[in-house]
Amino acid sequence: MSEEKAAPQSAVVIKKYANRRLYNTSTSTYVTLEDLSTMVKSGTDFLVYDAKTGEDITRSVLTQIIFEEENKGTNLLPINFLRQLIRFYGDSMQAFVPGFLEFSLDNLGKEQDKFRAQMMEAWGSDPLKAMQDQAQRNMAVFSEAMKAFNPFAAAMGAAVPGAPGPGRPQPAPRDDLQALKDQLAAMQQKLDTLSSK
Repeated sequence: MSEEKAAPQSAVVIKKYANRRLYNTSTSTYVTLEDLSTMVKSGTDFLVYDAKTGEDITRSVLTQIIFEEENKGTNLLPINFLRQLIRFYGDSMQAFVPGFLEFSLDNLGKEQDKFRAQMMEAWGSDPLKAMQDQAQRNMAVFSEAMKAFNPFAAAMGAAVPGAPGPGRPQPAPRDDLQALKDQLAAMQQKLDTLSSK
């Protein structure tokens, strides 16, 4: 019995021909590696067979998809991970690696779903915008707190060093971080001066 006949009923069968073209037998169309990548992402199982020999070549095609994604600049696999993976080939631990990786990725997928659900619950449909809004509110509160710690600047209407004033443009996000660091350093210096008296 060939491997092709042993394919699960739910899996789409893809045939790879000698000319390297991939043929989806369920839709009767030729597909690309990009199409197969989309099928994986959407949860569609498929098996790829060599059209001439009937050999299951799914593993090599999936590896080729990963290779193509990595070449696009979507670097998901760190270099140290790849080196360690290569070291396992021929090692006594080789038999345990596939099961361990599968278990680890299943758990990562479950945790990813939980994390997404928590983010949606906490931040709504646009978590990035919600976090940015919260960061802006935090900066406003921090600026007000700085004015409270420097009553002379508040009384004279002067701005807190590093904080945007009415006539000054808003600094870039990296400038905000540096301004916060500068303000914290100034506060620490004032505290040190007060504690030494």
